[in-house]
This record gives sequence, structure tokens and C-alpha cells, in this order.
Amino acid sequence: MVKPGLRRDLVWRLEAAGFALFIGLMRLIGLEAASAFGGGLLRALGPRTGTHRTVIRNLRLAFPDMPSAEREALARDAWEQTGRTFAETAVMDRLTPASGRIEIEGLERLHAIRDSGQPVVFVSGHLANFEVMAACILAAGVPCQITYRAANNPYVDAQIRAARARYGVRLFAPKGGDGARELLAGMQRGESVALMNDQKFSEGPEVEFFGHPVNAAPGPTRLALKFGTVLQPLSVTRLPGVRFRLTVHPPIAVGGSGDRSEDIRQGVQAVTRFVEQRVREAPADWFWVHKRWPDHVYARLTDLSPD
Repeated sequence: MVKPGLRRDLVWRLEAAGFALFIGLMRLIGLEAASAFGGGLLRALGPRTGTHRTVIRNLRLAFPDMPSAEREALARDAWEQTGRTFAETAVMDRLTPASGRIEIEGLERLHAIRDSGQPVVFVSGHLANFEVMAACILAAGVPCQITYRAANNPYVDAQIRAARARYGVRLFAPKGGDGARELLAGMQRGESVALMNDQKFSEGPEVEFFGHPVNAAPGPTRLALKFGTVLQPLSVTRLPGVRFRLTVHPPIAVGGSGDRSEDIRQGVQAVTRFVEQRVREAPADWFWVHKRWPDHVYARLTDLSPD
């Protein structure tokens, strides 16, 4: 990393100090209070930000027949879930299967992966508190590399790593450095990898999401093809009382068409369809603040009535 200038470094350190204060406060008040605080804060402030327009536009694309009042209510619920997840990150070591707050459906699938000694590619989306997935994979004894996108502020990034290390997460940033090389080496050792596959990736193949074209990252499918393994989808649903349900779904097989490009496209579409199904089941749980569709899809909204 290029050494930052004095001014940038000072800003980073101030941001990190604020972040450390937030984490300390959340750990002090405890899991349930932290979750409620984060949820209430973003439920109140989120709709006042410029990002709220992105949330509403996303909801219009996904649910075009939904009345505007219902859409606004759903947006507020989604902001609350996002705030809860952010605050809960500070106390994730208190939100593991051992805490009794997580139900796991399909635990036998995780145990079978662990006992096989063969890697899989875990895939999911930003659903509810998605950190729960990493906690459950590790608690089940599955050797796994949990990937993430490094924070721009290296001091904040160090704190994020430390927070996740409290419950045993090994992390690396897949973009930049030797992340991809480490990932491949890990899978060669029999370690699985966990990847989110629900965000915009302009260079990926075009597939369909809620009836609109999107581009999605082909990386998970390529890894599954390279190592002759499956895509293993997971999902998390938020339950009342800061509780969650993790579901280990049936695996998605890849390959078989005889055309590698088509195999990749089909794998990406299968994961995208899986995410869509989960979002439809619990729409407030998804990360609606992300600009998921390409610009030309959003541009079509100007040709439609607000409702």
C-alpha cells in the first residue's frame, strides 16, 4: 500500500478512533441493546439520506406492483435490518451457534462437507446478518477461507479483522495483493471458500434478477468448475429477539454442458436465482442500499409512473 499523506493519515486515524468508540459502546451495552440501537438509528436516519433513493428504486424494480406506501414501509424495515446488522458486528463473538441464538437447518450437510475433506464453494447474498454464516461454517468444523472486501481505511480494516477474529474468522481481501493466489492454494489444501455473489460486477456474464438483466461475478462458479466441486448455497433469516435461522440448502452442481462459458453462465444464473428466491421470502432482510442493476435498467424507471 502506498504510504498516505499526513492529512489523509490523520483523517483515517480519526475515523478509526470513532469506529473503535462505537465498537466499545456496542460491546458495553450488550447484544440486544446494540442491535436495537443500530436498528433504530438507521430506521430514523436512513430515509433521510441520499441512499434512500437507491433503496426505493431497487424496490420499484423488484416489486413493480407494490403500492408506494407499502414500498416505503418496507424500505424503513430494510434500513432497520441494515442498522441491526452493522451494530451486531461489534459483538459477533456473542452471536454464534454456542449462544443458542442460531437455528441451523441442514447442519448434516455442513458435517458431511467437514468429514469429506473436499472443498466446496459456499455462496450466498447479503441477507439479514450475513456474518452468521461464517460463524456457523466455522462452528461446524469446516476449514474455510472467509473472503471480504477490505475497508479503504486500513486502521478501520484492522479493527474489522480483530472483531471477526474473536470468533475465529480467517479473512483475506480477494481483490488486490495475493488474495486470489491464497484462495487457490487453500482450496488445493482442501479448504472451502465462502463468497458473496449478489453485488454488481460489470465484467460478469449477464443473467436475470427479478426479471431484469444484471451482471454477476463468475468467480464462485469458476472455482467450482476448476476444483470439480459444487456451489453450496446458504441463507440467513432474522427471527425475533436477535435470533437467526441459517439454512444449508441443497448444493448446486455446475458443468456438464460441454461449453465452459455456458457452464459459467448457468452457474451464475443459478446463484442469482437462489438469492432472488431468498429475497422474495424475506425482503426486509436484503441489503437494498446497493445499486444492484446496471444504469440502463435504472434509466427505464423514468419512463414509468412513480407507482
